[in-house]
Amino acid sequence: MDHVLTLIAPRGGLSAAMIHAARDALAAIGAATGTPDWLAPEEAADLPFSGLAPDQADAAARAALAGEAADIIAQVAAGRRKRLLIADMDSTIVTTETLDELAGQAGIKDRIAAITKRAMNGELDFEGALRERVGMLEGLPVEAMQRTWEETELMPGARELVATMRANGARCALVSGGFTFFTGRVAALVGFHEHHSNTLLEADGRLTGHVADPILGRNAKLVTLKRLAAVEGIGLGATLAVGDGANDLDMIQAAGLGVAYRAKPVVAAAARARVDHGDLRALLFAQGYRAAEFAGG
Repeated sequence: MDHVLTLIAPRGGLSAAMIHAARDALAAIGAATGTPDWLAPEEAADLPFSGLAPDQADAAARAALAGEAADIIAQVAAGRRKRLLIADMDSTIVTTETLDELAGQAGIKDRIAAITKRAMNGELDFEGALRERVGMLEGLPVEAMQRTWEETELMPGARELVATMRANGARCALVSGGFTFFTGRVAALVGFHEHHSNTLLEADGRLTGHVADPILGRNAKLVTLKRLAAVEGIGLGATLAVGDGANDLDMIQAAGLGVAYRAKPVVAAAARARVDHGDLRALLFAQGYRAAEFAGG
């Protein structure tokens, strides 16, 4: 079989009946299907198939499992394991938007979060929205960044994702529209090879309300994906990009496996693959890794 449909659910949420329903749906529109292969009991399984394009298989399986808490990723079986990971940070590798949480230290979280939400859904220019939000933090003591960091939590599966891909020879980069204070700490904690982001300017122990130029935004993420793929000597088909916001969409669409992770509506609608229910382990299952092969847990 030259294609594979991967079904993933929160742990304990995937049943044999769900897999059979997806298999029947593919067969009903002309696919040949193979024997399902469990990657993790009651969590993830591969369903080999041929005779359909991935988008056709995806649509049929989603219709058959409508209402179920299951993620579905259909793709060509060859080359599933990627050699470069490019990951967004906020609401992807960590559970929060760190700029919004930093704003909470100034008592204006709701005001800034409202702008963040619109920017991440593509309703506002990213660069302009970033400058506006940073400007609202002028005068905030730099110690607020440390307090924000101490309250930041990793997304479940983040360590396993990076450790497993590194153990299998992939390069892993954190590329964020957020700030170096946070990306450096997240990269060190999770195990990324490198991190790229923006820099908050400060003077006399306080934030100036400005961000250093040039701003790392939507196009810069795509440029970083292409540059690192070239450095590694691989095509874009051997890359994986994951994020949740509109500024991630170009790199998600360019990557061999581009995943909208618990993403904003505009991103989820435009990405070829999305994860709405599982944690970041889903990106490993999508590459055909078995739970027994995971590292870093």
